[in-house]
Amino acid sequence: MDYHQALEIATLALLELKGHKIDVITISKPSDLQGAIELSKIVSKLSPIIGNFIEYALIRHLNEIQVWPDGCRWIRQDPGFPDAILSGIPNIVPGIEVKTWFPISTEITARFRDSQTTFQANQIKVVLVCWMLEEVLAGKPKIIDIWIGDALDVAKARDNHYHNPPYYVVMEPEDTSNRTRNLQQTNCNGLVFQGTEMQLAQAIALVNSWGIHSREYRSDRDYQIRLRELTGRFPYRLDTNFAKLDRIGLSSLEIFKTKVLKSLYAGNRIESWIRAIKLSNFTALQALIDPSAASPLD
Repeated sequence: MDYHQALEIATLALLELKGHKIDVITISKPSDLQGAIELSKIVSKLSPIIGNFIEYALIRHLNEIQVWPDGCRWIRQDPGFPDAILSGIPNIVPGIEVKTWFPISTEITARFRDSQTTFQANQIKVVLVCWMLEEVLAGKPKIIDIWIGDALDVAKARDNHYHNPPYYVVMEPEDTSNRTRNLQQTNCNGLVFQGTEMQLAQAIALVNSWGIHSREYRSDRDYQIRLRELTGRFPYRLDTNFAKLDRIGLSSLEIFKTKVLKSLYAGNRIESWIRAIKLSNFTALQALIDPSAASPLD
């Protein structure tokens, strides 16, 4: 078995988890409307801890499949990238990076900042797990849907979306391959131009001097040296929102997001629940306490 075959098997196995409940925590149903209002304001704080439990559940599920070669096992890397690797496989080691999305809470805020150079062999999959509570604001966490894509495609979409020098620069990490593993850097950064109009004109001229393909993103050393010259000569600020999955414009991910938001859950579309909870819609919240009072929100 090579890493291509391993990732294909893992992908199919993970998609089987749609509809699976994560039996690690249960949120009690609120007894009155005020309780539902208060719960709607704090339920998003579950996201970090549920995200970790989902990682455990995915890796456990993969190891329950009796197909891996002798001595091979999926292990969680914490900290480390990717979140899980198939340990024991020879040559190129396949990996899975897990991201989670709780749509009631917010947009897909998970970030993917790792450099394209980290997975040129296309040996890593990104797995985005969408989850909800069974009864929207109560019950056990439940996996609603799963999107799986190649990490290299995600990184390329991100860099192509953001990189537009001199206005916006995506910068590769410095070469840290000689450092110990815990000190090696693989994350890119996004930098936004902050200079005056005169400085911008000078920066545009500098970028134009690089040639016709000066604005196309490249990770090679020569191009990155030019970007460091640019950001060294002119003022830039670090973009703290860089690389959010909701903003990179990857078409398959956008299709997945739209499908999830328009899907029916507990009698209404998820996007309707989001809107109702955000606006503290009393009718919607009362329906979560007393299902017999439920009615369409649209």
